[in-house]
Amino acid sequence: MTPLTLLAAGTAQAAEKHSAKVTDWTDRIGWIVGLALFVGLVYWLMRQGWQWRRTLQGGLPALPQPPEETGEPLLECEGRYHGSTTAGQWLDRIVAHGLGVRSKVRLTLTEEGLDADRTGAPGFFVPAAALRGARLDKGIAGKVLTEGGLLIVTWEHGGTLIDSGFRADRAADHPAWVAEVNRLSGDSAVVFGTTKEQTKEGAQ
Repeated sequence: MTPLTLLAAGTAQAAEKHSAKVTDWTDRIGWIVGLALFVGLVYWLMRQGWQWRRTLQGGLPALPQPPEETGEPLLECEGRYHGSTTAGQWLDRIVAHGLGVRSKVRLTLTEEGLDADRTGAPGFFVPAAALRGARLDKGIAGKVLTEGGLLIVTWEHGGTLIDSGFRADRAADHPAWVAEVNRLSGDSAVVFGTTKEQTKEGAQ
């Protein structure tokens, strides 16, 4: 082959390689755009779902706030708030009034009730008269942890029984919270939606 022929062949090969790279890059752009559209669609559907739930839960009153004087703390801890659901229905998420937003939380329990001071989301206060018990569980609002990894507090608000899920930074403290919340709940404590008749300490 003459030098001119070799040069022409090399130029043709280079052009083919360049063309192949352009074709691959076009395919990648198509995949990226398709993936972005899919993620956007999923996000939009989730947002619409939240809006729909918020509309359905529009009758839920504003969250109660702590009184000026709550008394001496019985228990305190810091941790995470993982969401609230209709009591006994761990997937029936409540999103009204910011209850669907996961956040850091500082919990304080007094004889007056439970104060949930949240970071980046509205806090709320559960009066002792509205407490309906507590238990250990592993899942709430789609969040699943290890068995007993969540502190679930059941309370009544606006005629609705609500389960709120928390995880303390020290999960070993959960049993003490269950005991104290159940004590404050007294005969009003519920288990899986059924009223639980409890015998108060010292009644015998």
